Amino acid sequence: MFSRILTPAYRLFTTSATQPSTMKLVESAISENSVTIFSKTTCPFCSATKSLLSDKFPNVPVKVLELDLLEDGSAIQSYLAQKTGQSTVPNVFINSRHIGGNDSTQAAYQSGRLSSMLKV
Repeated sequence: MFSRILTPAYRLFTTSATQPSTMKLVESAISENSVTIFSKTTCPFCSATKSLLSDKFPNVPVKVLELDLLEDGSAIQSYLAQKTGQSTVPNVFINSRHIGGNDSTQAAYQSGRLSSMLKV
């Protein structure tokens, strides 16, 4: 039950540092989804986080933004580092709250905190 955000064609020819559009994309993805994962397709830690959520919480919708597939992925990752202090992926948000990366997400699952955060 993952959905992905891909870059619209008109944005392929624009540049973005930390532009308002980058900040808006990140902030709206976080606020409009109960679970948001900023990820990269080649990252094994990202795969572990996505697998945990899809296997253990299959009915919880998860928004995944694959930064290596987005034209402004590096700008998004830079903005997330400014926002959270975490420069690595996965970068996980639940109910607009920053959880952290894979280790934090796995620990939250093991402790039962993840279930209570997801209200399952």
